[in-house]
Amino acid sequence: MTVLDVTRELEPERIVRLEEDPPAVVLLDQRRLPDEVVEVACRSASGVAEAIRTMVVRGAPAIGLAAAYAMVVVALRGDDPVEAERVLARSRPTAVNLVWALEQIRDEPTPERARALHRAEVDRCRRMAAHAAELFAPGTRALTHCNAGGLATGGYGSAVGALRTAWERGLLERVLVDETRPLLQGARLTAWELEQAGIPHAVIADSAAGWLMARGEVDLVITGADRVAANGDAANKIGTYSLAVLAAHHRIPFVVVAPTSTVDPHTPDGSGIPIEERDPAEVTARFPARNPAFDVTPATLLAAIVTEDGVHRPPYAF
Repeated sequence: MTVLDVTRELEPERIVRLEEDPPAVVLLDQRRLPDEVVEVACRSASGVAEAIRTMVVRGAPAIGLAAAYAMVVVALRGDDPVEAERVLARSRPTAVNLVWALEQIRDEPTPERARALHRAEVDRCRRMAAHAAELFAPGTRALTHCNAGGLATGGYGSAVGALRTAWERGLLERVLVDETRPLLQGARLTAWELEQAGIPHAVIADSAAGWLMARGEVDLVITGADRVAANGDAANKIGTYSLAVLAAHHRIPFVVVAPTSTVDPHTPDGSGIPIEERDPAEVTARFPARNPAFDVTPATLLAAIVTEDGVHRPPYAF
């Protein structure tokens, strides 16, 4: 474990990277942010899988990158790649990027290939952010849910990347940040990233979003996604579906920003997306609880899905 002093924007390799001597995947521990900036070194596929399950690393693209780097560690150590891939693939069933990354690295588990995947992911983020910023009018007051920044993507971010680009273009007035229950990824991570970028923001309780929409304080809702089905149904952190319903009622555009590595053309619609249920104790250890980690927003509630290829409008066909 290494403690870092972070006073500026995180470089991609400070979020997730490969070290070769000795082989390890080094992850920024997102459970400890924003109060502590700590690195964790994982020296096996099972170690990375556990880091994914316990949310040391989270966000679909960043999880995929961690898995790709893990397969390089497996190759460098001479471990069983078939068993390693099986263990990694089971660690986060909702995020399609995980399986995508394992497929991308399977035939060439080299440091060069994994780092190229990482560079390409960050490049996709910058391109989709540029496209998404075109949807912002001057003075936009945006609302976002969970964390879709550099922490979730390995650098720059998807939805938060769009907020950053819109801010740089003078189009964004401020951001409302859902705290995002139960692990507060919005309050801990998105707010921290916006603070670093100098973007005006305020954290709100998830349940406050509808009232603030009714008061006319939200012009655009923008989120990331962990999987987008072929018809445009999008899985994201629990609470996203509720936001989309509220946005539709108040006639506020709801936009999803995600790389093509998050699009799953083999899943026809959202009913085929597996939804991970986490430990109920994350909600309460005193009473019986349910803890679905994700929900699925129907494509009919989305104004646009933005990828690095551009802005996609309904009807969606991926």
